[in-house]
Amino acid sequence: MIAEQFVKKYLPEALKVEKETGFHHLITLTQGALESGWGEKALENNFFGIKWSEGDKQAKQLITTTEYLSTPNAKFPMVISKTKQPNGKYKYIVKDNFRSYPTAAEGFADHIQFFLKNPRYAKAVEVKNDPDKFFDEIAKAGYATAPDYAEKLKQVMHSVIIRIPK
Repeated sequence: MIAEQFVKKYLPEALKVEKETGFHHLITLTQGALESGWGEKALENNFFGIKWSEGDKQAKQLITTTEYLSTPNAKFPMVISKTKQPNGKYKYIVKDNFRSYPTAAEGFADHIQFFLKNPRYAKAVEVKNDPDKFFDEIAKAGYATAPDYAEKLKQVMHSVIIRIPK
């Protein structure tokens, strides 16, 4: 799926989430685009890279992913490779469990619930109507291990904005 198709197809879901929760539609649309590669890697409707945890109601799926961590002894269902980086962190290529959803709508709705249910994202929730600030706060709170996560989101957001019909 190309960027224009992604925006056209999922903008209604993002607007629905905004109407129901107050989270700016660019948050869900942008993060969904980045995390899923414009929908190409939204395996089982997980557009947001939300990992599965014990007690989750959603089904789980095992997916290959990259993580950047400070510890050389991180635990995953399967470690494919681990490389020490110049900054002292470790780059892991792993298989890990991620949430699975029957529909895209359920994936989009759960994305916001994930933030609301996790206290570490409280500062992000306070700025849910400002995508730039929201992206900064979720990056600080550790949503992703990529060191430039907030900046990547902001770059993708500009690609999303120019594709939204006027």
